[in-house]
Amino acid sequence: MSIYTGRGDEGETDLRDMSRVSKSSYRIEAYGSVDEANALLGTIRPTGHDDVDDLLETVQNHLHVVQADLANPDPDPDDPQVESRHTERLEDRIDAFDEELEPLTSFILPGGGEAGAALHHARAVVRRAERRVVDLARSEPINEAVVTYLNRLSDLLFTLGRVVNARDGEPEESPSY
Repeated sequence: MSIYTGRGDEGETDLRDMSRVSKSSYRIEAYGSVDEANALLGTIRPTGHDDVDDLLETVQNHLHVVQADLANPDPDPDDPQVESRHTERLEDRIDAFDEELEPLTSFILPGGGEAGAALHHARAVVRRAERRVVDLARSEPINEAVVTYLNRLSDLLFTLGRVVNARDGEPEESPSY
């Protein structure tokens, strides 16, 4: 299989259903932003925390489902799609990891150690991906579970950033106004 086909040289690409769209379309921008988030998560592992790394691997696989879902404007029932179980898994992990943390009393500055800061960065990229998906949803029908999943994923990454920083002895800093 060749890496290059030349089919995109004119600024268009194929969706999963083989329809052609501009590479600047809302749909391509949405799943391209998800791809960026996924690639960023790949640079974070290993964090040095096996439970976090295992979860990030699961999330990266979920993000492939998100991309497939977004790349398919007319999915069949057996096509990969985001389901409520994907979001529920994130919520379960957020709740479990949150038990390790001191309650938040103010906003915190994104940062900390290398892994913690990278998780905060990934959270911001996922938030952008979520905004791009919302843009898409305003112009075309999509699986609404995708927006919910990305919203919850950003919450998870925020929590993981805090957990990794706490485990690594990195203090949280509040903004000064």
